[in-house]
Amino acid sequence: MAAYPPGLDARARQLLRSLIEQYLSGGEPVGSRTLSRSAGLEVSPATIRNIMADLEDAGLVASPHTSAGRVPTPQGLRLFVDSLLEIKPLPLADQQRLARGLQQMPGDARELATGASALLSAMTQFVGMVTVPREDDLPLRQIEFVALPDERVLVVLVFANQHIQNRILQMTRRPDAADLERAATVLNAGFCGMRLGEIRALLAHELQAADGALRSALGGAVELATHAVQPGPESIPDLMVSGQSNLMGVHDLADLQRLRSLFEAFQQKRELLALFENCAAAPGVRLFIGEESGFAPLAGCSMVTATYGVQGRVLGSIGVIGPTRMAYDRVIQVVQTSADLLGGILNRIVTPA
Repeated sequence: MAAYPPGLDARARQLLRSLIEQYLSGGEPVGSRTLSRSAGLEVSPATIRNIMADLEDAGLVASPHTSAGRVPTPQGLRLFVDSLLEIKPLPLADQQRLARGLQQMPGDARELATGASALLSAMTQFVGMVTVPREDDLPLRQIEFVALPDERVLVVLVFANQHIQNRILQMTRRPDAADLERAATVLNAGFCGMRLGEIRALLAHELQAADGALRSALGGAVELATHAVQPGPESIPDLMVSGQSNLMGVHDLADLQRLRSLFEAFQQKRELLALFENCAAAPGVRLFIGEESGFAPLAGCSMVTATYGVQGRVLGSIGVIGPTRMAYDRVIQVVQTSADLLGGILNRIVTPA
């Protein structure tokens, strides 16, 4: 959290808050005369100019032109969000719109993330982004094996969100029908309801147990069982992005080179995905203003993210990217509410009735 600079008294904080609120609303530099009418302080324009000079010396505001008023710097915006911003609950109509929009989406993880990113974009008029829950993070409901020609086996994995994943394994020998049935029986009886990573760890541990009970139960199907729960291509993380065109009409991002680098980042997604995954490591809402993200294409933007998950387990991040001049109170609430709703929907999907 940003700390108040030394000497920033209540009067200076009130003027800074008033200046930033007006700038976020109107997008224009705010002059001393305007502040004297709107800040609610009984002080002269000369006193306001002196305070503004102190705020500028502290790096919280800047003058874009010699004769213009002042605008907040990223440091000023950070102080505003951390210490001066009053976040109010999202209006009921917006909460209902989010709830209806998310509840109408299919249970497939990728389609749900795609729809959630589009809804975030529509609600904020910025770029909506949602990481796709990996299949490894969802409980396994059922596993079946089907013999194919030669030494190949089709593995059918049914996850708690009803998504079906098919994998083809190339075995070192052709398994017989008894091996296939034994592997399915043992895995369904002992491991369903767990996530693939948990199954791999427990399977490896129990296969090494001194009593050899699991190895005996699996018999000739040990190789088949262990290969079936290894990470597949579906375990690779992905990021759904919607509403990139919303940024093309933003005056603060009018620089073509800046827009080009930003759109390249949206298209490649690798660095943005890494940033969102880092955000998922710290549950809750996170906000990056300007260069705080450490990712150069976002230098002129702000990014608000929140984690979503089920049963206390984080599955991913959801967020919005827009200009630094955004309605932070509303965007933060939209992102947080969307994350809570998305987690609730996934929890109902993966939790047996």
